[in-house]
Amino acid sequence: MCWSALSTSPGDRCDHVKWVPVLITFFPTPGPTPTMTTSIADPLLMQRRLFAELSRMFGEEVPLYDKSLAVNLRCNRAVADLLADCFDGFSISDVELDATSRERHGAIRIGREDEFRWITRYFACFGMLPHNFYDMTSIGEKSQPVIATAFRSTHEPENRVFASLLRTDYFDDSTAERINSLLSSREVFSPEARELVERCERQGGLSHEDGAALVDEGVTRIFKWTGEARGQSLYQDLCSEGFKIAADIACFSSHHLNHLTPNTLCIDLYSEAMRWRLGIIDRSVFLERAHASLCLLARMVDRQWLMLHFRHLSHGDVDSFAFRVLCEERLEGILQDLVEALDVETLALSLIHHNGYKDSTEGPDAGTQILLRQDAYRALTEPIRFVDETPVVDSTHTARFGEIEQRFYATTPVGRSLYDQCLTAQTSAHQSSGEGAEIRSDAFGVFPSTLNGLVKSGLVYAFFEPVRTNRKREEAITTADVDELVEQGLLRYRGIRYEDFLPISAAGIFASNLDQYGTDSTADQRPSYSRHQLEAIIGRPIVDSDATYQAIQATSLLTALEALGVDHLLDAVQRSALEQQRSFLEVAAASPLA
Repeated sequence: MCWSALSTSPGDRCDHVKWVPVLITFFPTPGPTPTMTTSIADPLLMQRRLFAELSRMFGEEVPLYDKSLAVNLRCNRAVADLLADCFDGFSISDVELDATSRERHGAIRIGREDEFRWITRYFACFGMLPHNFYDMTSIGEKSQPVIATAFRSTHEPENRVFASLLRTDYFDDSTAERINSLLSSREVFSPEARELVERCERQGGLSHEDGAALVDEGVTRIFKWTGEARGQSLYQDLCSEGFKIAADIACFSSHHLNHLTPNTLCIDLYSEAMRWRLGIIDRSVFLERAHASLCLLARMVDRQWLMLHFRHLSHGDVDSFAFRVLCEERLEGILQDLVEALDVETLALSLIHHNGYKDSTEGPDAGTQILLRQDAYRALTEPIRFVDETPVVDSTHTARFGEIEQRFYATTPVGRSLYDQCLTAQTSAHQSSGEGAEIRSDAFGVFPSTLNGLVKSGLVYAFFEPVRTNRKREEAITTADVDELVEQGLLRYRGIRYEDFLPISAAGIFASNLDQYGTDSTADQRPSYSRHQLEAIIGRPIVDSDATYQAIQATSLLTALEALGVDHLLDAVQRSALEQQRSFLEVAAASPLA
């Protein structure tokens, strides 16, 4: 194994953080122990309820969102059918498939620092902590006047929210004063919501009734779209100057969801299905592209791919599946079933007002199993009313869009550096192809196509497990070399899924939906921002995801080597690196969140 994967450097995606809250309680403020008669709701179950309700709410607000979920489920069914043909023994019911599609990641934009602190405390009640610092003001031509973090559970998160904070000092003094004045008069969190959050912190949790009430606050107020705007002149000025994101934040009364993204099992298949049903391409073009996407998928899937996308599967499960080559006749049958499932009146999306679909997918090239790939139907133009005008002024607003994502393996610092190099090459290929030209890029061809190749090259993280064998007691294992132990069948692993965000990709989504790329600061002196500033705003440390990935890998490897009785064979450098990374978990267990 390439030991660069076990480097103590956490990489340069976000500042190094010594605090990595992995094993600590979700509720930061100690308080009295609840009485024995009090039943405390499980934060994860509360989180599932919150996102199920948010998804229901968003579907009512944006009908195209619900339709896109239906398209995704049909595409995922086609992928599952393909997998069943590729792996004898694999099967997944529609109910199980729907459950695997339960994950959501949303995006909200927040105006004031005190609001951001409240939203941090709110998500903590659902077991969701801030992960990573994203400076969206410093990403070149796509820069926007916001900094951000992502709220999620640390271990195997099911849901995420990318939360952006508007920085008014990015603007000239006059504009900043207008924005701050308008923002100061709104109250997103009701007194009831604040009391529930404080009660959760005092008690170390909420009763089931209070948990349901906190969910309801999110659905009916905090994240609810009302279509009611204020400050028409400020709104118009910000939009005309290229600051549509600032207008979306400053001129509305809630932290409304900008999108609520599901996962997909094949993002290329889903995107082409959406383009077809939106009327952007015809049926024949869809069939051609869908065939190509499924052929690529059939070549790419292996047992590790199954465990990545269906996390309930174990090594024993996938080892029991017999691989077989997918025949063309069966592929055509899967395609025909998919076309029939999509070509129904309820999915005639071209009859719904829309603004099209993105031209290209954000992230690595198709077939490169790292980080994540993102795409979206473009932001919808929706009616709004400026309620502070006399008389009320009717207008329109374009901000809420339909993102989709597919997640792959989390990269090590070495892998992330290589990704950045490839991304630069990919961007150059896109720019040189010219508008309207078909884009073909093999910029990411340097990445191995399998998890085994990615792990051996030290490019992605893995979770290691010892293998029980019938080896006799006297047959001692004489090596701690990871590659040799894997080859001997004594050690196995599964890839660690990437659970975070890509600033450049997010900016690409922003830009395509706003019809605007980044806008430079209008302040007399361009400000700079840091993780420490955001930590001061939210009142607690931000989790460094990369350090956590490293710690999970190191802990699993040390545990596996100890189980095999070969940890004493590690040299001093290897052991020191692993123990130093594992210590992040131990520090987290003993460190309260401030």
